[in-house]
Amino acid sequence: METKKRYAEGICFPKLFWLFFLGSIFGAYYEQILNLFIHYHYHHEFVWQLRRGVIYGPISPVYGMGAVLFTILLLRKPKSNFKTFLHGALIGGFFEYIISFLQETFLGTISWDYSQEFLNINGRTTIPFMIVWGLLALLFAKIVYPILSRIIEYFPDYFSRVFTRICVVLLLLDFTISWGALARQMFRLRGYEPISFVGKFFDRYYGDEVLKKYYTNMKVIEVKK
Repeated sequence: METKKRYAEGICFPKLFWLFFLGSIFGAYYEQILNLFIHYHYHHEFVWQLRRGVIYGPISPVYGMGAVLFTILLLRKPKSNFKTFLHGALIGGFFEYIISFLQETFLGTISWDYSQEFLNINGRTTIPFMIVWGLLALLFAKIVYPILSRIIEYFPDYFSRVFTRICVVLLLLDFTISWGALARQMFRLRGYEPISFVGKFFDRYYGDEVLKKYYTNMKVIEVKK
């Protein structure tokens, strides 16, 4: 008797997409809840601030990509707990460093600066945070991934394939608008007028005040004149 193929079986694009999506949502709420308690510790009041990487939806792509990289680089071959932790720390730290560099270079903004933190690496990541990435990798590889993988594979096949494509398109549109608006902000603050309807669109609907509302922890790098 032929066994019915499950949806997103093995390590494949649909499964990686949902791991990215779920990891991004987890990361956004993790950052917001953590910030809630940190703010209370220092100011004795609860303040809920948005912490996200896009304008629409609680999405923090850094965490989503972390889940994808952990899956691709750590789970294809069995590894000991120590190697999983060590490789996860290196992957997380390297990725955090690269994202910080790319954001500063191409968008003219920074979302984190660890220059004053203990054992920081050019202010873009720190050794203690890399240890946290390693622990997250170990937790993800040993507990989270097996559970999520089974859940995703039990999705209804046809409906899931259609729904996944719709979600991919919507997420790409969200990324395009969000990061396009940030890129336009960089040019706007440097005195460049829009040269097309795209730039005018971003200036009209996604000005500095709008972006400040969604990217509460983002700082614009001052342009030297």
